Amino acid sequence: MTKYSIAVDIGASSGRLILGYLEDGLLKLKEIHRFENKIVKKDELFCWEADKLFQEIKNGLHKCMQMGIKPDSIGIDTWAVDFVLLDENDKPLTEAVSYRDPRTDGMMEQVFDHIMKERLYLETGIQFQKFNTIYQLYSIKQNSPEVLEKAKSFLMIPDYFNYLLTGKKVNEYTNATSTQLVNAFTKKWDAQLLDSLGINKEMFHEIKMPKTILSNLSEELIGELGFDMKVILPATHDTGSAVISVPEQDDSIYISSGTWSLIGVENYFPICITKALDYNFTNEGGIDYRYRFLKNIMGLWMIQEVRRNYQDLYSFAELVDMARSAESFKSIVDVNDDRFLKPENMIAEIRNYCQDTNQMLPIAPGEVAKCVFDSLAAIYKVAVAEIEEIFEKKFQKINVIGGGCQNEMLNQLIADVTGKEVNAGPVEATAIGNIAAQLMALGEIGDIKEARSIIKDSFEVKKYVPAQHILN
Repeated sequence: MTKYSIAVDIGASSGRLILGYLEDGLLKLKEIHRFENKIVKKDELFCWEADKLFQEIKNGLHKCMQMGIKPDSIGIDTWAVDFVLLDENDKPLTEAVSYRDPRTDGMMEQVFDHIMKERLYLETGIQFQKFNTIYQLYSIKQNSPEVLEKAKSFLMIPDYFNYLLTGKKVNEYTNATSTQLVNAFTKKWDAQLLDSLGINKEMFHEIKMPKTILSNLSEELIGELGFDMKVILPATHDTGSAVISVPEQDDSIYISSGTWSLIGVENYFPICITKALDYNFTNEGGIDYRYRFLKNIMGLWMIQEVRRNYQDLYSFAELVDMARSAESFKSIVDVNDDRFLKPENMIAEIRNYCQDTNQMLPIAPGEVAKCVFDSLAAIYKVAVAEIEEIFEKKFQKINVIGGGCQNEMLNQLIADVTGKEVNAGPVEATAIGNIAAQLMALGEIGDIKEARSIIKDSFEVKKYVPAQHILN
């Protein structure tokens, strides 16, 4: 009997519920519900609308019933690092504050007053980014210590939604590692690190792995929805789910391309060495205790904001076409500069950077778009070189997965600047990986190797080769 799994995949600008199931040995997908997600300002903080997002999850499940579909399971993935704190009555003490909020400005340096930077990296293996959970929590400790004193539960965004579905409180492994509070070797919350910062370690819950069947729905939700199903932990970190869709290849690097670009390789142990620290690579947890050795790069957020600044006058496809027409424009920006994290106007900030670095200013929309795409390709090239230096080997291919793999211009740029074959796809990598983890938990798929074989057979991948190879 066919098993139906629902992937709830929520990103920075939208969320969706996608139904997945096996048919004739292939994985089939059907979109059930799509909804908007955005950051709003509440009490001078930039926040996610967590309650609204959970209502949208329930709206999607109601649609399933209207379509005559009864899912066997559901799994939720979102972005990383953000969280909700609950009090002794399980009521939220805080809004779900976004990592883009400036409350973490200067917090990283204050944390280093308590913990040596090198020690923090050697124990957690996590890339230094000012918005990591550790710096968010330290900001609360500094500015609202009474909140931490009342906190009895720390739940990351998917953990919180799972709690609302089931009444069960756990912390899922792949997302927990992004906090910079999990020891890379013990795979547990780092009690010494938490003690050093004066953060109550009792509010953190047991860390559970992807493929864990958490529970059935709560009785209250069964009554509301009219059916029951299993709540299964996928890799709740969206990149953790997306990487499940990457083929098993020792000679390839992946780029999970969306609002953020995550470029790296899958590994079986953390690489917490000085060179990895110097290049600011991270060792995030993956399925089956694999590690995602990668660098977090500002991704298509920049072109999303550019489009918004143009008041959505142009589609993404039109911006790509205009960028192709601006072939002579050559200015490059550092996409990882903090000025691009949440500027008031992305176009103005790009021009300011070019002015500050004595480069030609992009004026026309096509020049602005080409500046973004060229800049992304340039930083990918640097990251590829750093990965090859750390691993002391050359990689032959780059797998681009996620929504950004539909940008054919950027795919070709990546091939050209790196000199490597680029395989683009699947587009729905995160939802696919989420569903694959659920189907493994349900016994429909044996292991990740089988899952990747099924995914490879089920979804289209486009190949791009460097321009000089075409000429040859």
